[in-house]
Amino acid sequence: MSGSEIASIVVWRHPQPEGAKGLCVGARCDLPVERRRAKRLARRIQAHARRHRLPHAVWTSPLQRCADVGRWLKQWGWRHHTDAALAEIDFGAWDGRQWTEISKHEIDAWVSDFARYAPEGGESLTALLKRASTWSGGALVISHGGWMLARRWAREHPDRPPSADQWPQPPAYSERWEL
Repeated sequence: MSGSEIASIVVWRHPQPEGAKGLCVGARCDLPVERRRAKRLARRIQAHARRHRLPHAVWTSPLQRCADVGRWLKQWGWRHHTDAALAEIDFGAWDGRQWTEISKHEIDAWVSDFARYAPEGGESLTALLKRASTWSGGALVISHGGWMLARRWAREHPDRPPSADQWPQPPAYSERWEL
């Protein structure tokens, strides 16, 4: 799929989850979001949809740090869809562990083969790139920093897998991107 074939969406990164400091947080680490933060982002999404006359339908990752925002919108009359394809990368055996607990050998292996390496039981960045670039649900999305970066990378560099030194920093919590 070329970058020009990727459907355009507006995607927000979920609010800052509770208890994430120092953790490897991926698809298996389902951390909560403080209720007010979820509601605040839902209000921003609602205002954006009103301003741009968009349908009141939102797609979210099933992880609570995204889905909680969608549930607020659902309470206000929106259609809320969840899709596992919007989840963060699956870090497998690393997920939910302190980064300092993951061996230097494993981190070095990941860095040296950044696009193809998958932690034990997890998924590679190549798999995330494919999942993010082929997703074609709705126009308003709440997802994760890794998913957003993968979607953007696939659009801007459709024929080039990233290396660790090229991979950008994730968007800020609750940040909006048009992809």
